[in-house]
Amino acid sequence: MAASFVVPGPAGVAVRDRLKGLTAGDEEVLCAVSEHLGRLASKDLQTRCADAVDHDGDRWAARKRALTRHSSSRWAGSLTKYTHDQWALSRRCQLAHIQGLEAGTRMLRHRLSLPVGERGSKRGPGGYRSRREWHAKSRRLACLEARLEAARADWKAGRVRVVRGGKRLLDARHHLAEAQLTEWEWRQRWEAERWFLAADGESGKRYGNETIRVTPDGVVSIKLPTPLAHLANAPHGRYILAAPVRFRHRGEEWANRITADRAVAYRIHLDVTPGRWYLTASWQRPVVQTIPLEAARARGMVGVDTNADHFAAYQLDRHGNPVGDPHRFYFDLSGTAEHRDAQLRHAVTRLLHWAKRVGVSAIGIEDLDFTAEKTREKHGRRKQFRRLISGMPTGRLKARLVSMAAEQGLAIVAVDPAYTSRWGAQHWQKPLTSSKRKTTRHDAAAVAIGRRAQGHPIRRRTAPPRTHQSDECGHRTVQARPEVSGREGTRPRIPGPRTRSVGAGCGANAGDQNAQHRSGRSAEHGFRQQDSFPLSL
Repeated sequence: MAASFVVPGPAGVAVRDRLKGLTAGDEEVLCAVSEHLGRLASKDLQTRCADAVDHDGDRWAARKRALTRHSSSRWAGSLTKYTHDQWALSRRCQLAHIQGLEAGTRMLRHRLSLPVGERGSKRGPGGYRSRREWHAKSRRLACLEARLEAARADWKAGRVRVVRGGKRLLDARHHLAEAQLTEWEWRQRWEAERWFLAADGESGKRYGNETIRVTPDGVVSIKLPTPLAHLANAPHGRYILAAPVRFRHRGEEWANRITADRAVAYRIHLDVTPGRWYLTASWQRPVVQTIPLEAARARGMVGVDTNADHFAAYQLDRHGNPVGDPHRFYFDLSGTAEHRDAQLRHAVTRLLHWAKRVGVSAIGIEDLDFTAEKTREKHGRRKQFRRLISGMPTGRLKARLVSMAAEQGLAIVAVDPAYTSRWGAQHWQKPLTSSKRKTTRHDAAAVAIGRRAQGHPIRRRTAPPRTHQSDECGHRTVQARPEVSGREGTRPRIPGPRTRSVGAGCGANAGDQNAQHRSGRSAEHGFRQQDSFPLSL
């Protein structure tokens, strides 16, 4: 099993505030600048995709010079960086798609090679149920192999397919009734998603950004592109917005950065549905130094089991013993992405506040990754289970939890998720259940996760015999010591007796019969002989 580790803290910060009180002239200028830069971004992305894997530093410089004539050198730098990041993201998604197709075809070949009707096992699925299903899956295998071959050809040639504005919104154009949008509403969203109004920060420049500048008083000014310089209302081709900003969250940290002229990146965007403009400020900071694993375990741990609709949490002391009652923090992951993200943040906030109240210094979670488990070829007809694991936002949850826990001074310890639910239910669900407390399988899994994060074994010691005579109730087996390698693995099946005791009259006891008697006297004095005590496994 993988060793537990303390997850590193976040390396970036982003805060957002609404631009309230914009005049009609301000909105016209923002729309004009965003639309102009959006067209430049689309053309630059087209050029970058055409270069494919032949792109180098000289071509990057040529792209930047071409964009400078229609904007400025700083705007051109932001545009080319945005284009390069978008192409690189598409490239990574393409590789993930290829890996998913490879996993699907591999599973299909395995199941098609098995006899029809063969039952599966815990380690892998069996054959298909009927000849009809076998034939349908063979057709699907041919389809996936064709897709895989085309995807590999695109990867080798460096071709990526990018939609500025999003593929989902593009597909909604052909299904306006299902999306509950009119053509004009869709057009507004499409244009707003393709706009571009973002500027990278520069250390040493005034207030950390020369293109989009925000003063400590919240005054926002924009350096207009060269074709739109006639819209300026301030010297040096700048336009000052009438709406000030106030960053209530991390406002002091932001003010300290711009006062010291440290780099801060800004992005201005429009939310079409309510018709509101927002300003997002982001900056990098040194990675938060994580505390050593032993220090994280010193004051106890909170084990958290992640589920599709709630977090199951249990507090453990520094010895690994459960304390108090289990806690559950529910959330709803249905609806829009904004709703799901809000639900997740609210549940994480309640979890962190409770962890602070109980006085622990770390939270133990599973290092989950369902990338290889989401394929429908592996789980077949288990649609509910596939929907369950696909709906769990493991990556977003880990990022949210780590960044929010760092602000609360809590460490996150990631553990191997193997056997946590099974061993938790086997060893901890029944002992923690009483007439006044109902312990679920998820609560027991939280205990198992917390114990593994603390370095303690999950499986409990077996109960001792009813009497002290081992020959009446059988021998007592105990758990391996913490320093034993492989103690978290499954117990091997050992045939034969479960003790290493030496029978009477055998081995070292064959020549000394007194060694088999407790009093040390010989058997000829009339005392009953007794075998030596067995050694437990």
